[in-house]
Amino acid sequence: MTDIEIAHSITPLRIEEVAKKLNISKDELEFYGNDKAKIDVDKIKNDRKGNLILVTAISPTPYGEGKTTVSIGLDDALCRLGKNSILALREPSLGPVFGMKGGATGGGYSQIVPMEDINLHFTGDFHAITTANNLLCAAIDNHLYHGNTLNIDPKTITFSRCLDMNDRALRKVEIGLSSDKEIKREEHFNITAASEIMTLFCLASNREDLKERMNQIVIGYTYEGAPVLAKDLHITGSMMAILKEAIKPNLVQTLEGNPALVHGGPFANIAHGCNSLIATKLALKLSDYVITEAGFGSDLGAEKFLDIKCRVGELNPSVIVLVATLKSLKYNAGVLKEDILKENVEAIKMGASNLRAHILNLKKFHIPIIVCLNRYGTDTKEEIETLKNICEELNVALEVSTAYVDGGKGALSLAQKVIEVSKEKNQLRYQYELDDSIEEKLEKLATEIYHAGSIQYSKEALEKIKQLKNTNYEKYPICVAKTQYSLSDDPKKLGDPKDYELFVKDIRLYAGAKFITILLGDIMTMPGLPKKPNYEQIDIVNEEIIGLF
Repeated sequence: MTDIEIAHSITPLRIEEVAKKLNISKDELEFYGNDKAKIDVDKIKNDRKGNLILVTAISPTPYGEGKTTVSIGLDDALCRLGKNSILALREPSLGPVFGMKGGATGGGYSQIVPMEDINLHFTGDFHAITTANNLLCAAIDNHLYHGNTLNIDPKTITFSRCLDMNDRALRKVEIGLSSDKEIKREEHFNITAASEIMTLFCLASNREDLKERMNQIVIGYTYEGAPVLAKDLHITGSMMAILKEAIKPNLVQTLEGNPALVHGGPFANIAHGCNSLIATKLALKLSDYVITEAGFGSDLGAEKFLDIKCRVGELNPSVIVLVATLKSLKYNAGVLKEDILKENVEAIKMGASNLRAHILNLKKFHIPIIVCLNRYGTDTKEEIETLKNICEELNVALEVSTAYVDGGKGALSLAQKVIEVSKEKNQLRYQYELDDSIEEKLEKLATEIYHAGSIQYSKEALEKIKQLKNTNYEKYPICVAKTQYSLSDDPKKLGDPKDYELFVKDIRLYAGAKFITILLGDIMTMPGLPKKPNYEQIDIVNEEIIGLF
């Protein structure tokens, strides 16, 4: 059966029954039908201090590593072992759903449901974030049209419109306010998951913090070079009204009826790649184990989770689970698609350079690591034994998950190892200090995480660094936007590339999110659709959606 057929074959619990497992009453829920609800965080009085388990992966490949599938299976396994456990995951973006990557609700018998709702409109959070973002854009252009009393230089406007769709035609457009005033300027659309509103929404600790972050958004500069903030347009009250319901975390369930919070969805190759801080902190209050994930490979999502989200939220993960597949190791060894399912021990050894690089990188954060092999039916005993020997050489435990076909039962050994390792004492170590200069922060990540030998800056990037010098903005963390397919800024450099030149294309200040985005290589903040997009497979048959995966 397909993922969506499996999801439809299981009768979910009513959402109030799922909430009871967290000691949440009906009065603390806002229902969106029978199978999903929002939680009023202000009404929750629990004060547990759960163990935070981060699930990440090696560099992504076209075959998928199954990070979300492993996360869900691990959560179900912990619940099978009688532990209080909850998932804290991101909401999917419509761009990948209709594009190439597909949905983000797990797979097989390790899914969260209702999968079609979560992958499509869900509770409307993405729409609210998109609308709040574009209201601010409309306010900027309205201010220019009606006299520009703030003296904004239209050429310096840095805040862009967004849309939750892959549409390369919107990467660069010209907009005109009216024919009589001839106010025209260039606009660059972002996908919603890469917008500043999405990033600050997911890093806000509460409503008051959310509003203050939106107040501090730098939308552009005056003709004299002074920053203009969103609050100067008196718009953030209306933006808060739009986000009134969106800020509340969403409660759904796994196929085994266990609770999952799904809230916020920034991309990791462009933004910081983690679900909302509000949902994560709520989950830690509600359960003894919180399973969360960070997008793409550990060089992107995990680094940002640890250096940005954990710093902002004062979080200290207990364990990091690093997901890999044998197919991904073979891919990193250059094995062709038609041979990827054939036994190839030598390719496992060669492709393990990528796994080894991610392990050594993560060890620098001083959090215990468990490698999880997301096993496929074609994986052989000799190949798995080879991987086990590699992990032993690196002094890292290896556990195997078959959650895709077996649900929580297939991740019991992983869950037991997580319980064991989470008892160890640890203290997260960041990869850079906030007092470091922008160049120093990037150099530390470039050498320690991306394994680059040198850095080249574009003229535009150097000018923006100079503009941020000696300001409070210079003390913000950095959020590196780069390809997810390689540790480097070149998607063709597989395995563990070393001593290459990293290219900094641009720098963007996200003052509301309180970080600086560094754009490397050819990264785009508005993706395009592939030649054969997923939308060709999706349809409705007998009142049921088909083709989602």
